Amino acid sequence: MANRLHQVVDLLVAALVAGTSTFLWQLVVPPAVALWISTLFAAIYYFSRNPWGSPRGEQFNELIDDIYDRYLP
Repeated sequence: MANRLHQVVDLLVAALVAGTSTFLWQLVVPPAVALWISTLFAAIYYFSRNPWGSPRGEQFNELIDDIYDRYLP
């Protein structure tokens, strides 16, 4: 349950990042570009906290690293 709550708070913070940065960026660039940039910032924040959008994101990353180590030189 605590992981879900943490994920919800991360989503709220990402939304705050997106909204604030959209407002600030649209003072400099066209609104469509500002929306794109702010969405990117929000996604970077959220997925740095919850890789793969899951509380088990670290396990997915380890699995992918193992596959890379096995098949790539």
